[in-house]
Amino acid sequence: MSETVERIKCLIIGSGPAGYTAAIYAARADMKPVVYTGMEPGGQLTTTTEVDNFPGYPEGIDGPSMMVDLQKQAERFGTEVRLGMVTEVHFASEEGGMHTAIIDGKTKVQANTIIISTGASAKYLGLPSEQRLRGGGVSACAVCDGFFYRNQDVAIVGAGDTAAEEATYLANICKSVTMLVRKDYMRASKAMQHRVNSKENITVLYNSEVDEVLGDQVVEGLRIVNNQTNDKHEIAITGLFIAIGHKPNTDIFKGQLDMGEDGYLITEPGTTKTNIPGVFASGDVQDKIYRQAITAAGTGCMAALDAERYLAEVGVVEETIAGDYHVE
Repeated sequence: MSETVERIKCLIIGSGPAGYTAAIYAARADMKPVVYTGMEPGGQLTTTTEVDNFPGYPEGIDGPSMMVDLQKQAERFGTEVRLGMVTEVHFASEEGGMHTAIIDGKTKVQANTIIISTGASAKYLGLPSEQRLRGGGVSACAVCDGFFYRNQDVAIVGAGDTAAEEATYLANICKSVTMLVRKDYMRASKAMQHRVNSKENITVLYNSEVDEVLGDQVVEGLRIVNNQTNDKHEIAITGLFIAIGHKPNTDIFKGQLDMGEDGYLITEPGTTKTNIPGVFASGDVQDKIYRQAITAAGTGCMAALDAERYLAEVGVVEETIAGDYHVE
């Protein structure tokens, strides 16, 4: 490990909508933020084709291009974006202390504030055909991508509240929805099951799993296997939605930051503050409900403002209000 230690005001871990929005606000507040991109620069949106529900893009935009725009905007105000993975952290417990991050196991950075925007990774089935067709009809977000399958036949995998909610959402815009449930019952609440059963265009197949996603460039169908009888059959669909959960990217923070049993970071209500002074969390790493680009961006803004106020309180910088600006 390098003996040189770099000291900065604000370290942002992660480069999705939350991280880049935090960087924009932090840079405008003269906090000179440094962003480490992580293994997936741009976050989950880089695996999305069209984004139609983010304000400011009336004609829509593809996910990778949108993340390039956010990066350029952050860099315009002085953010330094670096390729690299934070592999280890050591948080100071006292207010005003310096937090330490190890980059790629060899470079040490100390920061007055750290904004965690590492996101959450969608769980997939692990089928080669599923991975090959991600972005070509396979999606882990019905709210994000369901619109593109209006009046078409789709399928969704999952049995919990999220799967039931997304199946209901899809039923309102799609011709038909086939819901694949691995067991002989749904884990969703009775209220959510009732919503599913009330939709005439939702067909629930129990004891059913995806054996193969069919199609060369785009999804054209599914081969489904009954895990009790091993019988297989195919259905024609154009979209497959995976709703079997997400895993927050919080492993390196275990034992230092408060988190739920599911691994999501716990923040003080109404803020992005964690249990460690000067450490803040934004985006999907602390949001297991909405998981949208716009809500992630909103909490990124909150985290930068919280970090700015923290720096003022501990006497690192004079307090300014990042949201107030004037065009000259």
